[in-house]
Amino acid sequence: MSQPVQPPNPPQQPYGGQPADGNPYAGQQPVQPGNPYGQQPPAPTGNPFAGQQGQQPGQFGGGPFPPAPQAAGNKVGLGVLAALGAAIVAAILYGVLAGSIEREVGYAAIGVGFLVGFAGSKIGGANPAVLGAGAVFSLVAVFLGQLIGMSMILADGLGVGFSEVFFDHFSDVLDIWKEEADFMTYLFLLLGPVAAFGGAKRAG
Repeated sequence: MSQPVQPPNPPQQPYGGQPADGNPYAGQQPVQPGNPYGQQPPAPTGNPFAGQQGQQPGQFGGGPFPPAPQAAGNKVGLGVLAALGAAIVAAILYGVLAGSIEREVGYAAIGVGFLVGFAGSKIGGANPAVLGAGAVFSLVAVFLGQLIGMSMILADGLGVGFSEVFFDHFSDVLDIWKEEADFMTYLFLLLGPVAAFGGAKRAG
């Protein structure tokens, strides 16, 4: 029998101990530890920021955003509007009362100021702007109430309507008020703002 035919080119050992085919790097040992380029760690998979510390709340995600503080300007504005509305209502009531009994009542002026100050501070708080507005509105309310009462008296005496005296002859009403004003008239005007501060304090 004939001998088995050997393959013409036996496989080389590229990583053996001897160089193969003239390659000077074929027989070198594997890279020793300590070489920074020898064995690199595998590339991270997934979220590259997974290992970082969590962000603080309110910084681009992570935690819930803190609630926005209530704007103080809105609260003050509502308080001023409340004081203005109370002043209009109180002025009408004060004028109707004064015109009905044909004289002014000190307690009514105090009630006007108290109502205005209480309404403003109950909604707007103890803010200096609300307190100042309440004092001014109460002074105007007492003054307007005096004019309303005087117009009612004049309308009754002349036999005409209230609106004709108050709106059509408002300048004449002012002139008569100046002539008839006395110490008690100005005292009642001052009672309004003083009572407004008392009402604001009670509201707080």
